[in-house]
Amino acid sequence: MEQMNMFKQMIDFNNAAFNNTFNAMVTLQEQMEKTTNTLIDMATWLPEEGRNAIKGWVGTCKAGREEFKSAIDENVKKSEEFFNTAN
Repeated sequence: MEQMNMFKQMIDFNNAAFNNTFNAMVTLQEQMEKTTNTLIDMATWLPEEGRNAIKGWVGTCKAGREEFKSAIDENVKKSEEFFNTAN
């Protein structure tokens, strides 16, 4: 019984650490996106295809980030359910 509580605490701690780190990464990426958009707007020499490629890259990064977060959340939920049903 005590081991199950210890594992639950480990999962909670790791989940909190992941969420804090992930949120810091999201903040950094959002700031870089704003900076990139500002630079794209200022770069009048950059062709439209280049602008679209950069914006597509930013969109792909966002989608990948959200997909990664949902996969982690899903697996944490499965782990919590496992330890809740094991009691």
